[in-house]
Order: sequence, then C-alpha cells, then structure tokens
Amino acid sequence: MKILIASGIYPPDIGGPAQYARNLFETWRAEGHDVKVAAYRWERAAPPLVRHLLYLTKIMRKGWNADLIIVLDTWSAAVPTMVACMLMRKKYILRTGGDFLWESYVERTSDLVLFREFYDTRMGKLSFKEKLVFKWGGAALRRSSAVIFSTDWQRRIFEPVYKLDRKKDFIVENYCGAREAAVEPDGRVFIAGSRAIALKNAARVIKAFESANQEIVKLGFPVVELDRGKAMYDNFVEKIRNAYAVLLVSLSEISPNMIFDAIRLGVPFIVTKETGVAEKIKGVAVFADPLDEDDIKKKIVWMSDPKNRAIQATKLETFDFRHSWEEIAKEIFAIWHRLS
Repeated sequence: MKILIASGIYPPDIGGPAQYARNLFETWRAEGHDVKVAAYRWERAAPPLVRHLLYLTKIMRKGWNADLIIVLDTWSAAVPTMVACMLMRKKYILRTGGDFLWESYVERTSDLVLFREFYDTRMGKLSFKEKLVFKWGGAALRRSSAVIFSTDWQRRIFEPVYKLDRKKDFIVENYCGAREAAVEPDGRVFIAGSRAIALKNAARVIKAFESANQEIVKLGFPVVELDRGKAMYDNFVEKIRNAYAVLLVSLSEISPNMIFDAIRLGVPFIVTKETGVAEKIKGVAVFADPLDEDDIKKKIVWMSDPKNRAIQATKLETFDFRHSWEEIAKEIFAIWHRLS
C-alpha cells in the first residue's frame, strides 16, 4: 500500500505524536509498504494561516497517490489534511492522541481545569481562536472516515461534544513494549520530565515535592531528587530506566507514553488519577489527585521508602499488558479495510 502519515511533529521533535509517527513509519516500511510522512518543518517559520496552507500543499503533494492517509492530531495536521482530502476526493483516518483545544485553553488562562470537566464547564469562556479550533477541529473529526481513540475515556467525552458517529469511532490502545529487565536505581531521582505547559501541573508538583522532602528527612530517609529535564526520546528512556521512580501528576493524561515506558522498564511510578488508562494500570499504579498538593506529597513520601518502592517494583514484574507497534499497525489496517 501507499501510505501517508500526517503529523504536526516528527523526530527530532519530542512528543507522543512524533514517536507514534516514527514507529508507524518504520513498522509499515519494514512490511514492504511505500510510506511517506508529512510533518511541519520549515513551515513553522510562517504566520499561522500561511503555514497551514503550506502544510496543505505538502499533504496534496505527498498524498496524491496514497491508498491510506492517517492523521495524528486534531488540529495542526488534521484541518489542512481534511481540506486537502476534500480537494483530492480522498478518505482519511484521524487518530486523536491528546486534545489541542483543552491544552490551549489551560495554557492561555492558567485555569487548571480537568479534561473530563472542560467541555461541560468552560465552553462559554473560549477565545475567538479557540472557538475556531473547536469548529474546524470538530469538522476534521466528523469528516474523517474513522476516528481512532487510545482510550474509551476520551471517546466518551468527545462523542457527544463533537457529535461523532459511534459506528465510525474505534479504540486502538497505546504502545506498551515487551518487558525489559529492571535495573537498580541510580540514586533517588524521580523523573518528571515533560513539556513546560500549564496542564503538566508543575507548580503544584514542585511545591509538593519540596514539602515531601521535609517529611522524608524526619522519617530518616535520604532526600529524593526531582528531574524535570526533557531529552530526546531514546535518552529520556534511559533516564527512566535508571530512575528511582517516575512522577506524572498532570491535570489529566489520556494515555501517557511515559507511564507505559516506566511499566516496560520495571520502574515504579506515581501518576495522576485523572487518566484514561486508570482501570488498566490500577494494579501497578500509585495514583495521586492532581488538584490536591497534600495528596501528591503523601504519595511521594510513601514511594520514598525503599520497602514501598520494592512492593511496586514486584507488582510490575507480573503486569502482562503488551501492545506492539506491529499490532497497532495491523489494527489500523483492519479499520481501514472495514471502511474501504
């Protein structure tokens, strides 16, 4: 097949869609398909509308002969691809990933609203640009031949708001690789590297961490360190591998790649309870309330005890969920063939 992957970002860019695009590209190419990727590169230097038009022409140039076009976001790649496919009279599949509208609103306003509450409580507070994102992003979702969600949690939030057709909505769970042998942690470092955006809840997490260390010292344990630095994906995975624990207490996380990496590497973690994979990982997760600084602190203190860390590490040894890129690629093909 001739396949076009449309993504706003692609390595060396950092982020979930970039890794998703790269791994789909490599998987399908290894299977003998003719695969191309359309991502924003030099177009980013142009003003917003201009760069979207330039990206539209890239989609048409690379996708003219494509049998399958898959889009990996709901805005920057999705809207130009929707228009390009209308002009080319082609179908496309849209995979949601996160939610650009909610993320943009939280970043603009610093209003730390949870994802599951956003559409019910904040639609009257959207800016003009955010209203455009809602309108055109929704159109891209509705005009797609299929919408792929990574969790039923996000699907149940999106379907009524964007008036999606349930028959065209599918679940393809996120990647979780084969388990690798765990290593002894290099010190007492909590890895919390993430994008510097408001929804990652950094201010509350940092305060909770500082407060936790005061209590940890009183309990007679060595202090723990917080590493919020970002890195290229492969280097970041190595940081996780050698970490004492992973800490991801964002306002909400739909299907966090960072947690699935921690799971396959056998590294205990504290994660927001506001996540679409809560049911799947409940047997191995330590959940924290992202709006409760004291709860975050308590979970950090609890994990700082080596005995408790060992308990979580043992649980991870028996966690048996696996979902390879080959399986993901096959599931996407199955959806496409159902629609063809």
